[in-house]
Amino acid sequence: MLALPLLLQAGDNGSRVHYMGGTFAGIPNNCEVQVDVHGKDAMEVRFLPRSRRQLVTVPYSSIETLEYGMKVDRRYIEAVLISPLFLLAKRRAHFLTVGYMEGGQREVIVFQVDKADIRALLVSLEARTGKRVEYQDEEARRAGKG
Repeated sequence: MLALPLLLQAGDNGSRVHYMGGTFAGIPNNCEVQVDVHGKDAMEVRFLPRSRRQLVTVPYSSIETLEYGMKVDRRYIEAVLISPLFLLAKRRAHFLTVGYMEGGQREVIVFQVDKADIRALLVSLEARTGKRVEYQDEEARRAGKG
């Protein structure tokens, strides 16, 4: 009975991330999406809630660039409100940019990915596209490979 939730979680069809921006018309920034890289030929991006543009399929063969970077912020608000010890902690946001061609046009998608999902997503995309991830700096390289 305890194994059932683990089995259901293992059957998940992708990582839930945030669409931070890109070239999709009419899609608001910072909306939740589900990225599925389990497909053989294409990455699927499902916008949530499903009432909006439902699904975007990006063939792996059309992906030209994969870039990973991090934004590191100190926890100033928590330090002021709770404790100065929060100044010692850093909050890291993980970003994945996917550049691809569609209909002769360059397109781009920028995702904010949870720390627990970023490495698996990077490895999957490298394997399926044959492209190497470009890292914005050395700290991002350590976090992405680490």
